[in-house]
Amino acid sequence: MTIKNKVVVITGASSGIGKATTEVLAKAGAHVVIGARRKDRLAEIAAEFGGDQVVYQETDVTNRDSVKSLVDLAQSTFGKVDVLYNNAGLMPVSPLADLKVDEWERMIDVNIKGVLYGIAAVLPIMIAQKHGHIITTDSVAGHVVHPGTAVYAGTKYAIQAIMDGLRQEQVDHHIRTTMISPGAVETELYRTISDEKTREQIKVQEQTAGLSAADVAHAVAYAIDQPQNVAINEILLRPINQRT
Repeated sequence: MTIKNKVVVITGASSGIGKATTEVLAKAGAHVVIGARRKDRLAEIAAEFGGDQVVYQETDVTNRDSVKSLVDLAQSTFGKVDVLYNNAGLMPVSPLADLKVDEWERMIDVNIKGVLYGIAAVLPIMIAQKHGHIITTDSVAGHVVHPGTAVYAGTKYAIQAIMDGLRQEQVDHHIRTTMISPGAVETELYRTISDEKTREQIKVQEQTAGLSAADVAHAVAYAIDQPQNVAINEILLRPINQRT
C-alpha cells in the first residue's frame, strides 16, 4: 500500500473524523503527527500506537505559528511531510437574523484561516520535495445551502475555491489536492451549535442516520492510497438516506 511509511499531519485529530483517520492510517503503516487543542485526548490516541507511529502536539489552528510548529514536528521527527489533512472545523449553524457574529468570526478563523495556515506551513516543504498531498475536510454544505447554514456553508464554499486554486497552481510541483465532503456524520461537531433545539436536532440526525467517522476516514485513506499520477480531487459522500 502506498500509505505505508508516509508521514501524515492531521489537525482536529482529538475526536471524530480526525481520530478515526489517525487510527486507519496508523494501522496501514503511516507515521501520523496529530494536533488539536485537547492534548489529553491526543496523548490517549498516540499511546495506542507508540511514539514511532503516532506523535502529537497541542495545536490551535487559528494560530499560524501553532500550525507551523505541528508541521515542523513532523519534519524534525520523520524527515519529511507527505500529507497534510486539514480536518479541524466548527459548525455553529444559526439563522443570519440571530446575529451570532462571534460564531461567524470563529467559523471563519477555524474553517478558512485554519486551512490557509496549514497550506502555508506545508507548501514550501512540498514544493522543495516536488511531491505532496494536501487534503481538507469540506462538506456537502460546500455544495448545498439550507436555511441556518449560510455562514457555515460560506466557509465550505470558500474551501472549494481555495483547494481548486491550489490544485491548479501546484500541478508542476506534483502536489495533489483532495476535498473530503461528507454529509451527516456522527461526530462531536454538533456540540459547537449554541442553540439548544437546533443542537439536539442535528445530534439526533447524525446519531441515527449519519455516516460513522470511520466511513469518512476510509475515504481519506482511499485518496492517499493512489498512485502518484492519480489525484482524487474530491470525494462527496452521504448517508444513503440523505436527500440533500
